[in-house]
Amino acid sequence: METSDNEKFRDSIGTITEEGKRAWVFPKKPVGSLYESRKLVSYLLLAILVFSPFIKINGNQFLLFNILERRFNIFGFPFWPQDFHLFVISMIIGVIFITLFTVAFGRIFCGWICPQTIFMEMVFRRIEFWIDGDRNKQIKLDKQPWNAEKIRKRLLKWFVFLVISFLIANVFLAYLIGSDKVIQYVVEGPAKHLSTLFPLGIFTAVFYFVFAWFREQVCIIACPYGRLQGVLLDNKSIVVAYDHKRGESENGRKKWRNGEDRNALGYGDCIDCTQCVHVCPTGIDIRNGTQLECVNCTACIDECDSIMEKVGLEKGLIRYASEAEIETKEPFKVTARMKGYIAVLIILIGVLTGMLFLRNDVEARILRLPGQLFEHKENNIISNVFTYKLINKTTKEIDDVVFKLRKYKGTIKLVSTKDNFTVPAQGLAEGTLFIEINKSDLTGDKNKLMIEVYSHDKLIETTTVNFLGPRSYN
Repeated sequence: METSDNEKFRDSIGTITEEGKRAWVFPKKPVGSLYESRKLVSYLLLAILVFSPFIKINGNQFLLFNILERRFNIFGFPFWPQDFHLFVISMIIGVIFITLFTVAFGRIFCGWICPQTIFMEMVFRRIEFWIDGDRNKQIKLDKQPWNAEKIRKRLLKWFVFLVISFLIANVFLAYLIGSDKVIQYVVEGPAKHLSTLFPLGIFTAVFYFVFAWFREQVCIIACPYGRLQGVLLDNKSIVVAYDHKRGESENGRKKWRNGEDRNALGYGDCIDCTQCVHVCPTGIDIRNGTQLECVNCTACIDECDSIMEKVGLEKGLIRYASEAEIETKEPFKVTARMKGYIAVLIILIGVLTGMLFLRNDVEARILRLPGQLFEHKENNIISNVFTYKLINKTTKEIDDVVFKLRKYKGTIKLVSTKDNFTVPAQGLAEGTLFIEINKSDLTGDKNKLMIEVYSHDKLIETTTVNFLGPRSYN
């Protein structure tokens, strides 16, 4: 099926030429009220992103994703491998929330919240404007030969980009191994931690490559969220949209001429200045409609509003709107699809909240020693051997820990330890124990026992085990 001339732009990506080479985008520096709001939001999120690994709540790092040691902290709540189901539910809630947000408000997440966009547009791009100048100066610098000015600016920019990439890599490392370890490694020096220096160099190289060269192509080529946009959006979704009815009218666009009656001539309000194209960080023409490359950054809205103000026309030719609003003036409303996502989201949040309240700070697992049945002892005593593992999810050690049997009068004897022991902070204690019960107290060959875990005579956890005994015959 052939594509019409008006739709040919959908067959290619603006950052790649017909020969398959990189087409560099030189966006104009955005200016306007929405851009100022984005800056405030971005710097707040940057502060949260940078300082989150260094914030502690009850001794727990605010955000930690230690995959190697299988330790995760989310908003100060520690998640251990035993809490993996809670972690999965949290991730599902995050995915559904982003899906709901996209269905309702398009890719606002990409333009306002995504770390890639924030770092690219609010850090690296602003440094580039400071060193190389605005769009026209950047294009001129790119075309000019490698003279002293170009070499100086390129080296300065690349060096600053490298330093920032290194700092980002350190913050990223703090999320993975913990901020305490990162600070310790910095104080002790890299020579003592060469095994960590190597991955740090890889992270630095990756961030430098992304922000110095790959840039907006992350959003267009690499990020799966952009691909999902086509599935999630519908004509009711709020997106950055060009009002083609107002902009094109009957006879389309036309350059601005002072004193000309555009309405009488049948021309729309779009004066074809292409400033919305020049300011776009992904190099698209928003007037072609919703596109894969658009990240809803609102730079085109600010630029178009400033042009409309200069020529005395109404603002909002490009604005946040749905296709239904532009076509039929239909106001935004919560659709049945959105209600479904909201219902699922509320249920999952309720389930997660309940699980978090029911979760204990200490988790006990007592299992029968593989291959062992039971042992007859003196005075009609039956003995079973078990292994125990106690996990302390708190940042304080738990001492004077003892096991007790509920209902049964038997005894629990720990192997190679005292009757009580200590569980280290955010650690575990493990060992072997014998449970001895009089045969007369058993009801059959398999008895379910409730074991209580106490610390300083305070019940902190309960668990069950199966106690084996001789089969009884009537």
